[in-house]
Amino acid sequence: MAKSKYILVIGDLLAVALVTVIGFATHGETDLSFLPRMAALFFQLIVAWFLLAPALGLFQQEITSNPRHLWRPVWAGLFAGPLAVVLRGFLLNAPIIPIFAAIMAGTFALGMVIWRALWYWIAGRCS
Repeated sequence: MAKSKYILVIGDLLAVALVTVIGFATHGETDLSFLPRMAALFFQLIVAWFLLAPALGLFQQEITSNPRHLWRPVWAGLFAGPLAVVLRGFLLNAPIIPIFAAIMAGTFALGMVIWRALWYWIAGRCS
């Protein structure tokens, strides 16, 4: 794996972490007692993202360096968010709430497209 791909993967992980923390913070759930719930969502988002992102070519150089492909992280996020909610529901034996899945899809897609747009800008300036 090329150095830039490692940076892209680390950025994806940080973006998922940031989306997770911001989501919990909007509900005032940021103390350590919420860490297991955050982890349950974070790891499911990671699984869902890294299952779907390669299928959309989100780690291929010709796609990650072309801003015309910025729609790809949006689609991956829109599908990864609900998938993560379903996986989380199974993991925690908790109900799967459709509005939570919809909000997660939108915010996750937004977070990932912001990160990937920043990546395009950084990669463009460094090349």
